[in-house]
Amino acid sequence: MLLREVNDPRFAGVTLSEVEVSRDLSHAKVFVTLPADADVTATIKALNNASGYLRRGLAQRLHLRYLPQLRFKHDTALERAHRLSELIDRAVAEDERRGRGPGGRGDGREG
Repeated sequence: MLLREVNDPRFAGVTLSEVEVSRDLSHAKVFVTLPADADVTATIKALNNASGYLRRGLAQRLHLRYLPQLRFKHDTALERAHRLSELIDRAVAEDERRGRGPGGRGDGREG
């Protein structure tokens, strides 16, 4: 629905990654991942501005009388995971450069 019916170029490449619904079902946080070149602030603001339209569309499709208020949030988990992976790769490369490769003792002698 988001990609097919909402004609806003800021939504290109937006991926819904997670939804957290409150216990009373009155609110939902919708986490989205965005392309690297996206303007995060503008995209999240546009999604939140379109939340009423999206809510109505979902209610009609799901045949629900009430649907939670939607609040869109930028999901940074993928970015954090990528950054952590880069840090691990750098640490491994540094260890290998210093002669402390996997299974090594770090003193140049065999384990």
